[in-house]
Amino acid sequence: PRIANRLLRRVRDFAEVRGDGSIDATTARDGLALFGVDDRGLDKLDRAVLGALCEQFNGGPVGLSTLAISVGEQPETVEDMYEPFLIQQGFLVRTPRGRMAMPAAYHHLGLAAPTGRAPSPGLFD
Repeated sequence: PRIANRLLRRVRDFAEVRGDGSIDATTARDGLALFGVDDRGLDKLDRAVLGALCEQFNGGPVGLSTLAISVGEQPETVEDMYEPFLIQQGFLVRTPRGRMAMPAAYHHLGLAAPTGRAPSPGLFD
């Protein structure tokens, strides 16, 4: 709700500056695009988290602290502010070994999803 209210205020301001002050679907879409929110509701940091997970860490699994450092945020911020929406939208999952990108994340970023994962080396490999 906090993020939605912030975006609503920004779109309202956008509508007042760029139009007649009323908000319709086109105004909302244009305002959100100006603020970096895409058609799935992801902002710049949402996409940075997915990009790091898919590109830097080959889809994971990767630990929360490592993922947070890679995008310049605190682990609590990533876990509390960004992960819930990304999980709800089917972009990532939490596993006992860390966060993993889902095929939808690759698709949304315009990347090719890996076809198969190489098994992780064991402790004594």
